[in-house]
Amino acid sequence: MLKIKKSVNFALIAISFIFIGLSLISCKMQKSKIDKTVVEQLDIEKYLGTWYEIARYDHSFERGLVGVKANYSMRADGKIKVLNSGYKDSLEGKFSEAIGKAKIPNSNIPSKLKVSFFWIFYGDYFVMELDENYQWAVIGSSSDKYLWILRRSPQIKKETYTELTNKLKKRAYEVSNLIKVAQKPL
Repeated sequence: MLKIKKSVNFALIAISFIFIGLSLISCKMQKSKIDKTVVEQLDIEKYLGTWYEIARYDHSFERGLVGVKANYSMRADGKIKVLNSGYKDSLEGKFSEAIGKAKIPNSNIPSKLKVSFFWIFYGDYFVMELDENYQWAVIGSSSDKYLWILRRSPQIKKETYTELTNKLKKRAYEVSNLIKVAQKPL
C-alpha cells in the first residue's frame, strides 16, 4: 500500500511539473507573437543628433518625466554618447539628465544596439521602424515592456502618429499602453 501511495504521489508531482512546463512554454509562445524585427539599414551617422520622445510605454526609470529628449554623439572610443534629459512631472519641473553609452555589438545588424546607463549593464535598443529621412523612429527591445516613438522635432502630425501606431498594431504591440509625452514647442 505504501508503494502505491508513493508512486501515485510521484505521478501527481510529475504531471504537475508537466503542466507547469507547458504553461511556461505557452506564455513564452504568446510573448513571441510580437514582431521585434529591426530595420535592415541604419546609418549611425545620420541617426546621431537630437530625438524627442513623442510616446513611450510606462517604466520606472522615466516615470513622470516630460519634455524628454535624447542626444546621440560619437565618442573617441567609437561608442556612442547618450544624453537623455527631461523634466519631472511638468515642463516647468525639475530638470533631470542621464549620461550613458551605446554600442553596436554586431556590425552586420547595426539597428540592434546595446545601451548602458549603469556601469557594464546594457539593455537592448532596437530600431524597428525608421523614416527614410531619419525624421522619426520606433524603438523597441527584446522585451515587450519597452517601446518608444521618437521624432526629430518635439511635435508630430496626427497622421504620422496614426501611421506609426498602425505599424505597431501590425507588430502586435498594445498601442493603448503608449503614454504621449508632453513637449515644449520649438
